[in-house]
Amino acid sequence: MKSAFDFIKIGKLPPKPRSKSMLEIRGPYYSSITYDYLKGLLDDWSDYFDGYKFAGGSFRLLSEDKLRAIIDECHKHDVYVSTGGFIERVLLEGPETVDKYFEGCKKVGFDVVEISSGFIPQLKMEDKLAMVKKVKKLGMMPKPEISLMKGAGGGTHKLGYEEAMKMRTLDEFMDEVQMHIDEGVKVIMIESEGLTEDLPPEKWRKDVIKKLTDKFGFEPFMFESSDPEVFKWYFKTFGPEVNLFVDYSQLVEFNEWRLGMWGDSDIWKGKKIHYP
Repeated sequence: MKSAFDFIKIGKLPPKPRSKSMLEIRGPYYSSITYDYLKGLLDDWSDYFDGYKFAGGSFRLLSEDKLRAIIDECHKHDVYVSTGGFIERVLLEGPETVDKYFEGCKKVGFDVVEISSGFIPQLKMEDKLAMVKKVKKLGMMPKPEISLMKGAGGGTHKLGYEEAMKMRTLDEFMDEVQMHIDEGVKVIMIESEGLTEDLPPEKWRKDVIKKLTDKFGFEPFMFESSDPEVFKWYFKTFGPEVNLFVDYSQLVEFNEWRLGMWGDSDIWKGKKIHYP
């Protein structure tokens, strides 16, 4: 389909399915997203994002028929669907319920099952790896989420960090990444709490991100970038091939940045501008 004003040159994204330049957007959590709204979002903008994530287990509030309809609509537009980190809540119900949850995810059509443990840092690594193996066995993609901050997860920044200010050591953080890579995990989500979220730029843990990417490259990761200032920094640091997770409300702004059609003054720096 012909793009509007296609004589104006902008960047291009690789075709789907993408293994780099992936963008996952947050679905319903901080605000609701209806089926009709999502359908319009997909009709208009699905070329510019790859994944749709149900945060906080929000799919549990829907009927199964509605959930299937949402997942099917995403698939029609080549957008994968992720569970988000709801496994942390499911674990409270015991191993049998966890297995039923994974099987249920397969049944309704989820593509990605996020394996997170931000709220439960006492969860053993062997348990996380066992869940990764189970998800892979069922034919879905496991996406472990790794956090530098202990006890952090969705909504922590709304409540304050007082209960979650303990940090893991860098060695612990890096070792977990290595174990997931050794297990064959394709994409690892890097949680923003403790790195960038609700911190002024001068306090961002760029040192941790540098050591992480120096060792593994940036390709195995999807970085949570809940604030525009953060995703702009990731883009300017690693380029348009970096994989990011943003809120759905930031979808257009981020794509304007990464395709070089709008942004900060760097676009105009050193260019000769004249008319006529």
